[in-house]
Amino acid sequence: MNYGMVLAATAVMALVTYLPRMLPMAVIKRKIQNRFIRSFLTYVPYAVLSAMTFPAILYSTSDNLAVGVPSAAAGLLVALVLAYHNRGLLTVALASSAAVFIVQQALLWLGW
Repeated sequence: MNYGMVLAATAVMALVTYLPRMLPMAVIKRKIQNRFIRSFLTYVPYAVLSAMTFPAILYSTSDNLAVGVPSAAAGLLVALVLAYHNRGLLTVALASSAAVFIVQQALLWLGW
């Protein structure tokens, strides 16, 4: 293992993640008054997290795509419905996991 490359990669990653957080604080000295920009900046973290998480949800349940994608979609649907109805995190996680398990077992039993 080349420790120089590992340290250089770590330094580059630290710089790339630190700059976008530090630059706005250094450049913008006053509070942002524009309602549109404040609203945009409020929802950016949620949009980015959703964009990174959504593909992983659909392809993480099984190596067999014929079983994995439908079961993941069922878990996602259950999670969305329960979250929409303001259920707790534990309830949503357990119910969506149970939905994935049940749909996977049903599809495997049917011979998919």
